[in-house]
Formats: sequence, C-alpha cells, structure tokens
Amino acid sequence: MKRGTKAKPEEIITTLRKIEILLSRGKSTKEACRECEIGEDTFYKWRKMYSGMEISHLKELKQLKEENARLKRAVADLTLDKLILKEAAEGNF
Repeated sequence: MKRGTKAKPEEIITTLRKIEILLSRGKSTKEACRECEIGEDTFYKWRKMYSGMEISHLKELKQLKEENARLKRAVADLTLDKLILKEAAEGNF
C-alpha cells in the first residue's frame, strides 16, 4: 500500500490475511509487514479493529451504520416537529 493513502476495509482484511499466511510460513511480523508494505504499528492497529471479520461482515456493518444514521435523522426531524407543534399550541410564535 502506498504511504499516506487510506485503505478500504476490504483491502485491510485482504492484507491481514496475507500477513497471517506469511506468519504461518515462518516469517517474522516485521518481514511480513514489510512485504505487504505496511508498518508494524498499522498491522497491530488493523488486527485489533478487524480481527476475525470477513468481507461479508463488513458489508453488513456498513449497512447497519447507514441505517443507524438514517434513523438518527428521522428522530431529529420528529423531535423538531414536536417542538414546533408545542410552541404553536402554546401560542409563542
């Protein structure tokens, strides 16, 4: 991966799998990370965030985040409507 570019979650999982294969073949973590062109710190951070995930899980997680954002917007709109109606009912306009 190029330095300074933000990796997509699918790319991260693929890279983690490559590193795990290299580690199982006897390479050190440092050598495996160098071969995949990432730093050791990045590897450990990604492993902490994405360990055990598959690409299908990531797609589901993304859908859930989008649904959550949509629901939050709906609640905010309804709360605003409620406040407007309450003020109108009290005559404070």
